[in-house]
Amino acid sequence: MKKWILSGVVVLSVFVMGMQEVSKSPPTLVNIARYDSDFSYDVRYATQNNFLKQKVYDCVQCLLIPEVADALADANNYFCDLGYKIKLYDCYRPLSVQKKMWKIYPNPSYVGNPYGSGSIHNRGAAIDMTIVTLDNDTLDMGSDYDHFGKEAHIDYPHTDTIKANRKLLWEVMKKFGFSPIRTEWWHFNFDAKNYGLEVLDVDFDCS
Repeated sequence: MKKWILSGVVVLSVFVMGMQEVSKSPPTLVNIARYDSDFSYDVRYATQNNFLKQKVYDCVQCLLIPEVADALADANNYFCDLGYKIKLYDCYRPLSVQKKMWKIYPNPSYVGNPYGSGSIHNRGAAIDMTIVTLDNDTLDMGSDYDHFGKEAHIDYPHTDTIKANRKLLWEVMKKFGFSPIRTEWWHFNFDAKNYGLEVLDVDFDCS
């Protein structure tokens, strides 16, 4: 397990939008690829293979605030010791992308309202993920990522194998401070999400 810490100091430029504080210049965000080398990636919003049917990220990146990145790296280290690793679907998401999602699918059970409180993704404190073997073999979780149906719900009565896979995923993530949500088995919010994080609307630096 290798870790590189990417840090920096930036000046916040914050304005009020509805009930949100929206920052165009973010607090320190960590590119998890430089912070930890042992993740797998399937960032579908950098492709057309997503429910939007369009590419909305210019490149494959996973950005998080440092506290969340550190906890996620610890969780991945734990999974690696068990013979698995984390595959990342999504991390920090700009508010502009959240608005596109809401326009296409305005259902607060699945998409955070960008004109209300937004998503924890917009704060760099949520991840969409699964686990795979160290050889990148997929574990059956009962539905595909971003499946907006009851099969994705955490209480859906799947087979024993799927239940065991999900239990492993959730128990390890909870151990490191992450909580799942009811409608999406792949989504985890960092438990310290309520400490005044601003909603961010910052494009990825793909240079």
